[in-house]
Amino acid sequence: MIVVDQIKRAKCGDEHSLGALLSSYESYLRMLAEVQIGRSLQGKVDACDLVQETFLEAHRSIKRFEGCEPQQFVAWLKAILSARIANTIRHYVGTQSRDVRLETRIHEELDQSSQSFGGMLVDPNCSPSEQVAGVEQAKLVAEAVARLPDGYRQAILLRHIEGLTFPEIARVMDKSVDSVEKLWLRAMTQLKKTFDGVERHAQ
Repeated sequence: MIVVDQIKRAKCGDEHSLGALLSSYESYLRMLAEVQIGRSLQGKVDACDLVQETFLEAHRSIKRFEGCEPQQFVAWLKAILSARIANTIRHYVGTQSRDVRLETRIHEELDQSSQSFGGMLVDPNCSPSEQVAGVEQAKLVAEAVARLPDGYRQAILLRHIEGLTFPEIARVMDKSVDSVEKLWLRAMTQLKKTFDGVERHAQ
């Protein structure tokens, strides 16, 4: 109910409520943008810049947002982020013409990444209700991933979001397969500890 109340106040022009809402999703959106940049832009832009552009657009258009539930608010933010990424891709490929299919594809890929974050720490043998809970915790997992050292974060994103094998990750990171496997194990151990802290803070 707290988030719902914040959304209602933000839609009525309460800048503090909107700022608090956007801040709570910053790490989540940054991780989604970081993954997408790796897929489409080869590091040409900074994920933080894309998120800040998303927030500026959210400030400009919050009164036109028609939902009131957290899920609707997140979907709205992801749609704005998708548009910003699509515009950036068009800039770098040298075309200004808008193709809505590009934004649709990016939005679908952001959704897939979000689902991967949500399921990252969920036991595949757990019950369906627990798996649903895993999807709902995508924001918390993404926030925990964002707090990891660069090498740990890269190993986890390549393994769990991009679905690469360890030999493929070794080629990307220019490391041996053995060192990548050990890096990933240390990264997952640290992620679980970090996630526990993020989860406690959110409660």
